[in-house]
Parts: sequence; C-alpha cells; structure tokens
Amino acid sequence: MPATGDGRAPGAASLSGAHHGASVDHARNRPHATGSATAAPPIPHPRPRTGNLPAAADAPAAGGTAPLKLLVIEDDASDAQLIKAAVADSGTSIEIHWARGLEQAGELLAVPSHGPRRGRSRGSEFSCVLLDLAAPADLPHPSDDSDGLEGLHELLRRAPHTAVVVLTDAAGAELGAAAVAAGAQDFLIKHETDGPLLARALRYAVERKRADESQRRLVEAELRGQENARLQRHLLPTPLLDGAGLSFTRRYRPGRRRALLGGDFYDAVRTDDGTVHVVIGDVCGHGPDEAALGVALRIAWRTLVFAGLTGEALLTTLQHVLEHERRSDEIFATLCMLVIEPGGASGDLGSLGAGEQARLYLAGHPAPLLLGRDHPPVTLPADLAGPALGLLPCYDGQAAWPAHQLELQPGWRLLLYTDGLIEGRVGAGSRRLGQDGLADLIGDHQSAGLTRGRLVDSAIAEVEELNGGALTDDVAVLLLERNPVQLILG
Repeated sequence: MPATGDGRAPGAASLSGAHHGASVDHARNRPHATGSATAAPPIPHPRPRTGNLPAAADAPAAGGTAPLKLLVIEDDASDAQLIKAAVADSGTSIEIHWARGLEQAGELLAVPSHGPRRGRSRGSEFSCVLLDLAAPADLPHPSDDSDGLEGLHELLRRAPHTAVVVLTDAAGAELGAAAVAAGAQDFLIKHETDGPLLARALRYAVERKRADESQRRLVEAELRGQENARLQRHLLPTPLLDGAGLSFTRRYRPGRRRALLGGDFYDAVRTDDGTVHVVIGDVCGHGPDEAALGVALRIAWRTLVFAGLTGEALLTTLQHVLEHERRSDEIFATLCMLVIEPGGASGDLGSLGAGEQARLYLAGHPAPLLLGRDHPPVTLPADLAGPALGLLPCYDGQAAWPAHQLELQPGWRLLLYTDGLIEGRVGAGSRRLGQDGLADLIGDHQSAGLTRGRLVDSAIAEVEELNGGALTDDVAVLLLERNPVQLILG
C-alpha cells in the first residue's frame, strides 16, 4: 500500500512573494475522480503554453469543470515526468505547471497584474503546490541551521493561501511529518505514490486548506467581535453614586442587531457637595456614528458636571459639543436631566419624613414617571420643556431649557427612559404605547409586587410583546430610588 501522511497544520504566515514567468504545461483532461465533494474554484483560461512537460490532451474538462491547477517544484526532469505520468493515470483533470526551483516558482506564484478577482483572496491562482523537499531551496540568504524545510518555509511565505503537499524519499517520513507540522497540508513518499493516491492527496490538500482558511477567518471575525464588544462595554458608563443612598437600576438595549451600543446614553454622578446629577438622552438615528456621538455627549456631560456647570449653562455647552461633533446639521439629541439637591436623606432624626428638592430639565425628551406606593405612576410635568439639543441656535436665546422645581417625598422612585420604550406599537394597528400606556403598564406590574430589576425587565418584556416583537429603536431605562432609612429603636 503506498504511504502517505495525513497530518494537519495550522495556517501559514501572511506574506507573499513576487516574481514573473516560468515554463508551464498541462496534463491530460480526464473525468473527475470521486475523491472530494467540493469542486475546485473557477480558474481563468490558461495562458499560452510552453514548457518542459508535454500536454497530455487539449480537450476541455468533463462537464466544463475547470481542472485543478497544480504547480510542481522539482529539479529532476525525470521525476517531473513521473509525476506527469501519475497524473495522467489518475483519471483526474489536473493542469500541471513545472518549476525547477523556488525562484522560478516565485514568478508563477506572483499576483497577476490585473489584480485578484472579486471575492477571491490575494495570492497565486494555483490550487495546490507539490514541492519536492529534496529540490534545492535556492534561497538568497540560506540559513546556517538547516532543518531540511527551508524551501517549504519560503514557499509558505510566498503563497500563504495555497495548499502545499510535499514529496520525500522513503527515508524521509519523519521529515514529511515535520513539514505538515510546519504548514503543509500533506506529504507523499516519492516512488511509492501512484496516480489515484496522488490525485486524492492533492484534492484533499485543497479542501483542507480551504477549511483551514475558513476557520482562520472565523476565528479572526470572532476576535474582532470580542474586541468590539469589550470596547462598547467600556463605553457604557459606571454610575458614580457612592454615598448617595440611592438604588440605581438600568437597562440598555440598542436597536441595531449584534450591537452593544446605540445612540441612547445615560449617566449618574454625585458631586462633592452631595448633589446627585442624572441624565438620559437619545441621539436621532441608529448607526455607529450616532452611537459614537452619544458616547461623546455623555462623557462631555460628566466632565461639565464635575467642572461645576449645571442647568441651562451645562445644556448650552453640551449643544455646542453636539454641533461640533455631529456629521450633519440635521442630527439632534433629546435629553432629560435631573438634579437632586442634598438634604432630607442624611439619616438624621431631624430629617426623617422630609422631602428632597430637585430640578428637572427637558430638552425634547419624554418626562420621567414618578412611582408612588400609594398612587399610580404619574408623568412629571413637561410644560417647561425646551427644544432638543441641536435643533435651534442658543446664541440668540431661541433655545432655552428652564428648570421645573420638584419636591420628592420620602421613598420616591423615578423612572427615566428614552422614546424607544413608548413608540412601540400596540397590536397590529398603528396605535403607539405612549406615555399614558407606559404609566398604566408600570402600575399593573407594581400592583403585582414587582420592584427594581424585575419591574423594569417585566415592563420591557410586555412592551415587546405588545409590539409583536423586538423593538427596533434603542431603549434605555433608568429606575432611581431613594433607599428607605432604617430606623432601629431600642
């Protein structure tokens, strides 16, 4: 039984060489053998032939299928003739090109001047290379510590996307296995390989290379996806509320498929004076540009808050940021900002039962819901709402965002959200959920005893159920709650 190797190797390095011209020849076109289920890729019409191996036939391949294009690197003309004869006897359509060494092969392996075809990777148009390891490597700078694989290493460097099968003599089986470990797809023992075995090994090598390339691209895509996911996760904020005595529940769902970040943004921080600042916003649109703009606005908002800005001065500056960062004058952003003054939650006996003062700023954004224990959810007033950021110029006073003063009773809870949560449809018609519908829905879930994360998750789930499927717009939801003060009586 003729001997052959069956090892697999990892992908080769990603550099290709470039040289021109070599003598070529073609083997007899015969019907395909039944070795591989997948045909070789389409190959353009061959160039005019001149060469050292006579063509065995000029008829087209059976069924019009292009032959496997093989480059044989062999310095011995008699061995090259034996390979040609084995191919002719294999019954497989294989187009043979012959090179006496790597330098001559490099001219054939060079990328054609007209460039790669659409949908094909850059590299030679050969399906496979059959390399005799005994052939001189004819390298310009040979290595001192030779391992017998210098020619293979150079070949893999020049043609990283082409399948390689190596030939060894009977005593070189270990060298053949080392060649497979170095990147070849298979090895054959010279003078013990007949035509069918050679054809089958070449076909299998091509399919193994395709599988390896597909696996490599899949791994690269997975790594890019993981890197993008980590990047987007780091772009989502970590609220800075230490010492605020607040419970902060947030949910974020971008409308784009397979995305972790959308145009919605949110943040919450507590400054040194004890004031809590909360923001939620929505950049119009759903693409990566809008997601990047949302991140820029959130980071700018946090920076401005820690710099001491608040109220209309902060919103005016934020609009200037938007105007400079947006890619089009039609891009705008809605925003809801809440500023909760310190006091009433310190835990002192004198502050128990006292309310807290807050200021609400709306820039074209839906007003939050105030959730109570003794009353259904109430939508906060929006009569003082100003325009969305970026719609009107603020240098002439057209854009203004006055504050609405609030008094929050002990144990208050506020639900802030973007319009993606209320613009879903209700049933098959055109009716939208709206703010009133959301208030009723939240009230029903509160009555069922749901709180915090369970309340938010169940509400989003029902909104999607009413919509008949996932929401297409970005959704951000924040539930901010004053933790009750624990009073211990002795």
